[in-house]
Amino acid sequence: MSGGGQVPGTAARRVAGTARDGRTRVVGIVNVTPDSFSDGGHHLDAAAAIAHGEALVAAGADLLDIGGESTRPGHTPVPPQVQIERVVPVLEGLAARVDVPLSIDTTWSPVARAALAAGATWINDTMALGDDVGLADLAAREGAVLVLMHRFQPPRQPDQQPRPGRALVRLVAERLRERVALALAHGVPRENLVVDPGIGFGTLPDDALAMHVYVDELRALGLPLLFGTSRKSFLGHVTGREVGERGAATAASVAWLARAGVEYLRVHDVGATRDVVAVVDALRAMEGSP
Repeated sequence: MSGGGQVPGTAARRVAGTARDGRTRVVGIVNVTPDSFSDGGHHLDAAAAIAHGEALVAAGADLLDIGGESTRPGHTPVPPQVQIERVVPVLEGLAARVDVPLSIDTTWSPVARAALAAGATWINDTMALGDDVGLADLAAREGAVLVLMHRFQPPRQPDQQPRPGRALVRLVAERLRERVALALAHGVPRENLVVDPGIGFGTLPDDALAMHVYVDELRALGLPLLFGTSRKSFLGHVTGREVGERGAATAASVAWLARAGVEYLRVHDVGATRDVVAVVDALRAMEGSP
């Protein structure tokens, strides 16, 4: 990141955050929105969002992902200027108070540009450059980490091919490979890329399960993986639980993914996830011991 927006220490923290050291990192969610599927309206006020971010870091978050637009199905698009007005005060407040990297969840480069000036060092693009390829140019110029998330548009239908399974996950991986190539062509260093298979973004419930089981297809991309399964609808499909009752189901999902070595888990309940990851990491470290 260049210019007057540089926050002391963020570049060093960014490098540490993307290291491939075998440890799973917990990404805390800060939704500055009125309509997110799980916690919409809870932290729309900047002071409340900042306090929430601080609490997530205290609970063990390694990274905070801040967004000013809901990405739930059927959400109302939010103009970039409104997103900027929502997230910049939160980012500035958190940059002054916490010592973890900050990510901006947006699909538009004007929002990302303002966020980087306010202290963010990651860009989480849930359209994988589909809305604004300028995000890649911005990430390349400013040295930001760029998360590329796949989504099915239009959403998949129950009778659609490929059926949920390895072939489906391989298709997602190939589409992500194309977006990675685009980012590289725009100058983003490979070491600054993270990929997300987009669970819940146009996927079927069994697609989400397949992405857990066949995570090796995504691993073949050779990049750190980020999964966002927290409280998602596929967990409700499996358990019959409503959004607010999916904590245990989320824990089962993140345990499976941590066991598979997924580098980043984006969650609402950081404290519980931190405990799950700590136990899984300890078990993985014990494997192979005499």
